[in-house]
Amino acid sequence: MSERSSEHDEQDAVEQPTPATRPRTSPRRARRRIDPTGDTLHTGSQLSRQQNSVEVTPPDSEPPTEPVDDTQQTKALPGSHAALPRQATLITEPLPDSFEDEAFARAKARDRAVVGSPLAAAIMQVVLAILAPLVILIAVIRLIASPVFLWFEYHRPGFAADQFGMDTEQRMTYGTYGLDYLFNFAPPNYLGDLSFANGNALFSETEVSHMADVKQVMLITTLAGLIAAVACVVLMILLYRMRKGAIARSLFAGAVWFTAAMIVLAIVAAFGWEAFFAGFHQIFFADGTWTFSTTDTLIRLYPGQFWIDAAAWVAGLTLAIMVVILVCTAPTGRRRHRNEQAQRFMESQVVVERDSEPAGV
Repeated sequence: MSERSSEHDEQDAVEQPTPATRPRTSPRRARRRIDPTGDTLHTGSQLSRQQNSVEVTPPDSEPPTEPVDDTQQTKALPGSHAALPRQATLITEPLPDSFEDEAFARAKARDRAVVGSPLAAAIMQVVLAILAPLVILIAVIRLIASPVFLWFEYHRPGFAADQFGMDTEQRMTYGTYGLDYLFNFAPPNYLGDLSFANGNALFSETEVSHMADVKQVMLITTLAGLIAAVACVVLMILLYRMRKGAIARSLFAGAVWFTAAMIVLAIVAAFGWEAFFAGFHQIFFADGTWTFSTTDTLIRLYPGQFWIDAAAWVAGLTLAIMVVILVCTAPTGRRRHRNEQAQRFMESQVVVERDSEPAGV
């Protein structure tokens, strides 16, 4: 026992440095360690006291007969009396997904559902092919029904002058009143209160009533065009995310059918303008409410030549826009190949995202 205690004292003397050679260190805060069971907390001082309290096994004692788990022990540090038990690995559970992650997962699921719906894409393409040309037609009509076109008509060579003495400046002033009334929210008195220089009413009650009917048709048509334009934008956004090249195919199909329809209507109007004009008015107005004499102000301001020119300009501008669309969206071999590659790439990305997502998402 004396030899063992002397060896022990020598070892302690070697391990502890002298005060002269001991390095100066700033006091450090003891680290806190979490016990795997979650019941107790151990600091560095407590671990050192546990280390000093470990019993030393005599050299001549028999080794333990039971196998020791390697996970519960660590290698003995130099100068230590015994090995400390290894701290068990803390078992942590994955945190639940945040609100942003759940919203992102739902958005991806919607994208996958939309991409995998060819029927929905086909329906949207048909609707877009129908609405897009109508929106363009309404926009062109609104462009023609403006004081700019009215000024162009009154000043162009060959346009008939008023037979009853109204000069170009008067026609421009009164004609602008009529066009403005079609697109504002003024009551019929906006036209009914107008009068000539001699005090006579500019428009009769029948003329004011007809202009009120035209105003209603134009406002409804403009509102329908705005709604259709918004629907076209929404459909384009959805088709862009669903099918590559679907927008171009829809616009091309719409330009084809609308161009054919415009050509047919132009032929009918060219061979029978009076019948075409009367049939157009019968669709929107009641019989007897849209026929006037040559002495009425509406005919003097907007004669038959004005409507022929307006129809020609509407048809010409619309057909020009359709030709541009046909050229820009024609399904050439290069465009089809490029769209097919883009579609396969988009679908492959969706498949990769589906496979990489956790099973619980």
